[in-house]
Formats: sequence, C-alpha cells, structure tokens
Amino acid sequence: MRVQVVDPSAFTPPYDHGLCAGLARAGADVVHVQGLAVPPLDARLLPPGRRGLVYTAHNAAREGLGAAERHACARAAAVVVHSEAARARVVESGAAPASRIHLIPHGAFDYLADLAEARPLPAELARVEGPVVLCFGLLRPYKGLDVLLEAWRGIEGAELWVVGAPRMDLAPLRAAAPTGVRFVPRFVPDPEVPAFFRRAALVALPYTRVDQSGPAFAALAFGKPLLLSDVGGFPDLAATGAAALAPPGDPAALHAELERLLADPAELASMGAAAAAAAAGPYSWDAIGRRTLQLYTEL
Repeated sequence: MRVQVVDPSAFTPPYDHGLCAGLARAGADVVHVQGLAVPPLDARLLPPGRRGLVYTAHNAAREGLGAAERHACARAAAVVVHSEAARARVVESGAAPASRIHLIPHGAFDYLADLAEARPLPAELARVEGPVVLCFGLLRPYKGLDVLLEAWRGIEGAELWVVGAPRMDLAPLRAAAPTGVRFVPRFVPDPEVPAFFRRAALVALPYTRVDQSGPAFAALAFGKPLLLSDVGGFPDLAATGAAALAPPGDPAALHAELERLLADPAELASMGAAAAAAAAGPYSWDAIGRRTLQLYTEL
C-alpha cells in the first residue's frame, strides 16, 4: 500500500508545481490531505475521483466548514475528525454522510514530556509557593480569559498563571485582573513548556468554542487534571475522567469548580492519573497510528 500525506501549507506557490505534483507523485493508493492552506485554491487541486482520498477536517467544531472544506469533505472517500462534536458538525453541514466520517483523536503531546533539554521556570515563578492553575496557549478572544479572570475573584491560597503569546489586547484584562494572577505574555518555546505544566496543579481552558486544544493534549502528556468548558470536543476528554466541565461563559460556575477542585487534592490526583492513562491509551500516537492505518487499509 502506497500512502501520500499532503499538508498544503508545506508547498509554496506556484501551487500547480507544488501541490499538484505532490498529489500525483508515486501513484499513491491513498492520498491524505491534512487541511487547506488557501481553501478556495487548494480545494480545486484535490486529486480526481473519490477512491483513496482522505481529508482531515481540523477545527470543524470550532470554526464550522467553509465552502471549500465542504467541497473537500464531499470529494473524500473518508473524512477524519477529532471529536464527536466535529463529526456532528460535518454531518449537519451536509458535506459528508456519517458513513464516511471517522473519528480519530488528536494525540497527546508526549514529546514535550520527554524533552531532554527542558529548562527550569524563570526565577520569579520558581519562588511561588502553593497550587498553580495554568491557562496556557495563544491568547485569543475565544479562549475565555475574561471569564476565567472573573471566576478567579475570591480564590485564595493559589495562583493563576496565564501563559502564552497574545493575539488580542491584554491591557483591559490585566487592568481588571484580581489578585493572585500572573501573566507571562510571550511565546513559550518547547524547552520551556515542561516546567510550566509540571508546576501546575490544574490546567484551566475555559474556551467559548473549540474543537480540540493543543494545551489540553499537553496536559494529558504531563498527567495533569483539566478544567474545561462544556463545548466542542472537550466533553470527549472529560469522558476519560481527566477533566471537569463548566458551562461556557459562566464565571460563577467556573469559580465553583475551581474552588471545589483546589480543595480536593485526591480528586485532582485521580483526574491526573486518568489524564496519564488517556495519554498512554486512546490518545497515544501508537493507537492513533493503528486506527489511521486501519482506515487506509479499508480504503
């Protein structure tokens, strides 16, 4: 069996000398397209015929499907999604029937937990005592930071660390932040990531919309419990026992869950064990590889 995996973002213009050549190369039995970098153009360059074409609909539950993605899903013999919510969104859009949609989860970022060159925390953070709740990743409006900061009011004996490169104006949030909040508003390279997750007692990601989340998969790799919004693909993670859920956009409910979990170390330990088990089981790359190869073989 010959398989070609294509990431259109890896090609540079002109696309007719890059993407098209890549799709035709080696007479692949299966062509797996991992997204559309320039959707209106890339969708027109998909290989002819449906047999053997796989398309991964990343972020379908967060962003929905545009016309080009619907076209790609309609053309594909198999559509891969990463969550039950994404599966439902593709079916509801009419882009592909349920029989052609395959749920293969994203994997835990175990390579981060295995980094040999991991660096320690900055000195000012290393001196912090008590539990730390970590909100990690690119800081965007849909990440629910305003909800998290409001929910943090009244939390005592712990710190909230908001860590990641800003993709929004943080000034109003920082001005209104309650005590016990630290911002690390910069890109964190891989060697620095492990120290942040290892220090965290809980990882909080109160997104208002999501399919799945890179920081959540990092938390699984480090065996860390999660507090997530009840949106998108997050209930899939909660089903493993690794995460608690709170209604999106509800600071009072999020505050109650923060208080409950921080007051219950045994519950946090149980959730952390479930996270580690998920990372070694259904969210391991070995398991994902087997499911992907099975799909290729069926096609």
